[in-house]
Amino acid sequence: MNKGQSEVSRRSLLYGLAGAALGAGQWGVLSAQNSGIASNRSGPRRLDVHSHFGSPRWIKRVLELKPQGWNRFDGWTPAKHLDMMDKGGVQTGFVSATEPGVWFGDDYSSNSPERAEAISLARDMNEYGARMKSDYKGRFGLFAVLPIPDVDATLKEIEFAFDTLHADGVGLLTSYGNMWLGDEKLQPIFDELNRRNAIAYVHPTDSNCCHSLAHASPGTVEWLSDTGRSINSLVSMAAPYDGGPTPPVGADGPPRISAATRYGNVKFIWSHGGGSLLGIANRVVGFNHDNDVLGRPAAPNSKLWHIRRFYYDTAQAANPILMQGMKALVGMSQIVFGSDAPYVEPAVYNQTLRQCGFSEEELRAVDRENALRFLPNYRTI
Repeated sequence: MNKGQSEVSRRSLLYGLAGAALGAGQWGVLSAQNSGIASNRSGPRRLDVHSHFGSPRWIKRVLELKPQGWNRFDGWTPAKHLDMMDKGGVQTGFVSATEPGVWFGDDYSSNSPERAEAISLARDMNEYGARMKSDYKGRFGLFAVLPIPDVDATLKEIEFAFDTLHADGVGLLTSYGNMWLGDEKLQPIFDELNRRNAIAYVHPTDSNCCHSLAHASPGTVEWLSDTGRSINSLVSMAAPYDGGPTPPVGADGPPRISAATRYGNVKFIWSHGGGSLLGIANRVVGFNHDNDVLGRPAAPNSKLWHIRRFYYDTAQAANPILMQGMKALVGMSQIVFGSDAPYVEPAVYNQTLRQCGFSEEELRAVDRENALRFLPNYRTI
């Protein structure tokens, strides 16, 4: 570490004092003038859609149970997170819960001994994230934590998160037990998110079936596979059709459409470049041997059309093979910056994104401009 890196700036000191208060569960009073929110205006000013956080209560449980990546939250504070953001040219980090969310076991049933704790912990996380957003104006956004698959509790938390805490969106996991996001049991939740034109950031997990397949860490292969499964569930699984401008094409029985079509107002963001999507694209989308399909506009509400309306982040995916493949499949407009902080420091992407074959204009789009289409309030911060 050089001398410049080791010096403690006035702003870093303020962050440290505030972070100590936050970590102890006590909130210092910081004004917009002294909290350093106008930093980094000359840099890329990235909007980081893949940025994790934990309330003191959540961190305590993580450190006790030691799930995947638990050690990255040992000593984590908002102050340390802000320091990472500044070094990586991040204007705003949109925080969300990482795997395993607020359920720490495999029993997601209504009589699970974890149910009450999961519901309470989601509220605790959201209030903590909202306070981070308030005390560091412009530096943090909030993708609210939801106690899915408990439908009633989740609907209440959605109302509280948007109407009281003014969350920017919600943070979901790719699966909950044996349910992926296209499952009809989750329909009331997504109908409400659809009604609110919500942003839904999706982080991978390993479902009940697949915690240690082939003796591998789930984060190596399984999380990427679960992302692919969840995307496929939305574009392939049928949902009731309740009317609208695009009727389903002929079939006997009640009209059905894909879940992705039913939830057409929800802006999905998928982690890690879509996980396994690129490798299974032919089978999911169904273009078979007609590669010219990629050069033509997709039919509205087709599988490819939805794949191309979803967004995909760069977290641990910023390599030329994946990024150029996603550029060909979905287009540059759908790739957004994600770091996976605190697991990966945003500064890593200063170099790796530049090795992906993107032009300067494309890099600006990934860093900031693409996300501003669904986060317009952050343009002038």
